[in-house]
Amino acid sequence: MNDETPEGAAVFPMIPEELGVNPMLLAMLHAYVFLEGSDPEVVNDEAAAEAMEYQATYLQRLTGDTLRSAREDMETLVGYAKEQKWQKEQVEFLKSFLDEVGAGK
Repeated sequence: MNDETPEGAAVFPMIPEELGVNPMLLAMLHAYVFLEGSDPEVVNDEAAAEAMEYQATYLQRLTGDTLRSAREDMETLVGYAKEQKWQKEQVEFLKSFLDEVGAGK
């Protein structure tokens, strides 16, 4: 978190380009973490819930190679998070994210 980030804002760590993870997936993850984890003083809970529902709906459209690629990217992120000794909650979030939002079902 930098000096300009408000107290109570959930911010996911920066992911290096070298990992080769799809940038749109990273953008989705960062937005989801912000909406889900930020305090009500930072983000309106009802608006955040609606936005996260739309994000989940779009991710549920993943099929075939696109879904396989997203799952591989998530595995890459889990490995990176473990290597970097991220908090257990962050690693668990990455492990379960696609299943939690219903992607591929």
